[in-house]
Amino acid sequence: MKGNYLNLIGLAYRARKCSLGEETIVKDIQQKRAKLVLLANDIGPRTRKKIINKCKTYEVPFEIIDDRKTLSNAIGKSQRVAVAILDEGFAAKITTLLG
Repeated sequence: MKGNYLNLIGLAYRARKCSLGEETIVKDIQQKRAKLVLLANDIGPRTRKKIINKCKTYEVPFEIIDDRKTLSNAIGKSQRVAVAILDEGFAAKITTLLG
């Protein structure tokens, strides 16, 4: 069950419905493009606080998920601690699987 949402993150990434990198994610949250933000459970405290605060301010849902290694593997990029999902459909499905 849990592993299923990782496949979806990979699909969303390949469909170019994700943004990566702290600055890009923050920008996407501010511009209401991010529909869901996924954070690795081992993200640094400063980055974590910054992204979560932005999510709360702009009312973008976020989830703390597996560690950075698992998240990075899902999208095939190394050292990724956060991913913003930019597509309503992917975001809803991932939320359901995480539920």
